Amino acid sequence: MTALAGLAAVLLAVSPTTVAQADTFELLGKAAADECFAGIGQPYPAGPPCAEGKPKVNQAYVWGLTRAGRQVWFGTGANTHCLTSGTSLATSEPVVNDNYVCEYGESQVARTHPAVPDALGDVRAPQAWLYDATTGSLTNRSGDITAASDVDARRLRSTLGLRAAGTLNGVVLFAGPNLTSTLNVFAFDAATKRYLGSHTFAQYGNARTFLAAGGSLYLGVGIGPDGSLGGAVLRWRGNRLTPFLFERVGTLPAQAADLAYQDGRLYATTWSTAKPTTDAQLAGVWRSPELPLNTGDTGAWTQVWNAGKYETDPLIKGTYGLGGVAAYGGWVYWGSMHVPLKATKVHQTTYPQTTPEGQRAQVRFTQRATSIWRGRNLGTPQQEIELLYGESALPRYTPETGTWAAVPTGWTARYGRSGFGNTFNNYTWRMTVAGDRLYVGTMDWSYLVQDLAEDAPPTDPAGWGADLWAFPSADAPAEAVDTRGLGNYLNYGVRTMAADGNTLYLGMANPMNLRTDPADSVPEGGWELRRLTVPNP
Repeated sequence: MTALAGLAAVLLAVSPTTVAQADTFELLGKAAADECFAGIGQPYPAGPPCAEGKPKVNQAYVWGLTRAGRQVWFGTGANTHCLTSGTSLATSEPVVNDNYVCEYGESQVARTHPAVPDALGDVRAPQAWLYDATTGSLTNRSGDITAASDVDARRLRSTLGLRAAGTLNGVVLFAGPNLTSTLNVFAFDAATKRYLGSHTFAQYGNARTFLAAGGSLYLGVGIGPDGSLGGAVLRWRGNRLTPFLFERVGTLPAQAADLAYQDGRLYATTWSTAKPTTDAQLAGVWRSPELPLNTGDTGAWTQVWNAGKYETDPLIKGTYGLGGVAAYGGWVYWGSMHVPLKATKVHQTTYPQTTPEGQRAQVRFTQRATSIWRGRNLGTPQQEIELLYGESALPRYTPETGTWAAVPTGWTARYGRSGFGNTFNNYTWRMTVAGDRLYVGTMDWSYLVQDLAEDAPPTDPAGWGADLWAFPSADAPAEAVDTRGLGNYLNYGVRTMAADGNTLYLGMANPMNLRTDPADSVPEGGWELRRLTVPNP
C-alpha cells in the first residue's frame, strides 16, 4: 500500500489542476438506490427504503447508448468498478469504504449461485431504459424483458451489462457479455417500444460498440472471456420479425472496441489480447475494405497503427487498449485506454521487486495517461499519423540492471502532454462529433486514489471527475468543456455519447454505490444521463 501512496504523490506532483468552464449539463436521469447493504457477506435487508442497513445503488454505468429519432435508449452496467477490478486486476479480497463496496466471493449472489466466480460476485442484472426527448419522460423497460418469458428473464440476469446499443430501420439492439463468456442480444421496436426478444451467440464473448454506416448496422465484438481470444466485426442483417441475424464481415486478432466511418470504410480500435505475441494482437487501429462489407471481407482488414509504435516498455505495450474513435475534418482520431494498475500487476508478476524502493519505482513508472492520435490516408502510401497529446519519452524497465530509464517514443506531441495534461485521465472512452466539434470524453481516476491506500495524500478536489474536451476544428487544440464530472465529481467517466444535431447526450460512469445520502455534502453515486446543448459555431 505504501507504493500506491507514493504513486499518488508522484501523480499529484505532475498533474496540473484544470479549471472547468461554466457550462451546464442538464440532468435527465439518475440511478436510484436499489438494495440495502448491511455488511460484507451479510444478507441484504428488505428495501429500499432500508429499515436496516444502508441504501446502495448498484447500477453504475450508462454502458450502451443510442438515439432513434427523439428517443434515447440506453443500457446499464452494475457495480462495474468491482467487476473490472475482479477480472482485469485479479482482485478478490472484499473492500468497503465510504464510497463503495465490492464483496466479490462474499456476496450473497456468489454464495447463492456457485457458478458465479468470485471476481464477478458483485454482478447484478443490467437495465434497459428509454428517454423520450419530446415528452421528457424516462422509463425503465427492463420489465418488458423479464415479463416476456423465463428464458428472457434468465438471459438478462446472466448478462454482465448492456455494453453496446445501436439502432437501424426501427429496431433497437442491446448487446452484452454473459457470465458464461457468450454474448446476449436484446431487441426492441423503436416505433411501438415493444420488446422483440433476445438471443445468445455462443461464438462471441463480448460487445462494445454498434455503428450505423453506409446504410448498414455494424457491431464490434470479442471472442472468449472479455474478448481474450480475438475479435470480429458483424453486420446486422435483421429486421423487426427476425432481429438476430448477423454475419461476420471482419475477423481481427484482438477484440474490437469502437468503430468509426470515413470515406467509405470502417475503422476499428482494438484492445490487446491477454498475452500478445504479435503486433496484430496489440491494441491497434484497423481499416476495413470498402463498404458494404460481406462475409468475403472477413480477412481483408488491415492494421494501420498499434501501441507498439509508441510504448517503449515491452510488457506495458501489451496492457494498452484503444477506445474512442471518430472521423473529423478529414482525419480519423483515436485515443488510448489504461486500466489503473493493470500494467503494474503485469510487471509485478514478471519482475517481482524485493525492496521498497524497487516496489515504488515499479508502481510509479508503469502508469500511463491517455494519448490522443489522428491519422489520414490510412492504409495507403500517403498515410500520415500525428500524436496530438502524449509523451516524447516513456519509462522502460531493463531486467538485467533492475532499473528504469526514459526512452524516446519517436513522437512529439502537437498540442500537449498525455491526458490533456492530467495524468489521472487514463481512458479516452468516447469520441463524438456534434455541432461541428469533436467531443472527447475521458475517465479520470483521481477520486479513487484516496481509497487505494490509507496513507495516500489527498487528491485535489478541483480535479475530481471525468473530463469532456472538444476540438473546435481540425486545426486547433482541444478545449476543456468540463473537468469535474459534468455536474457530479463522482462521475469518473464519460462512458458514452450520442449526438442529435447541436444536442449531445452523455451517459456517465459512477460506481460509488454507497454514496446515496442526499442530505450529506457529497453527491450521489450511480449512473447519470446528461444533456449538453452545443453552442453554435
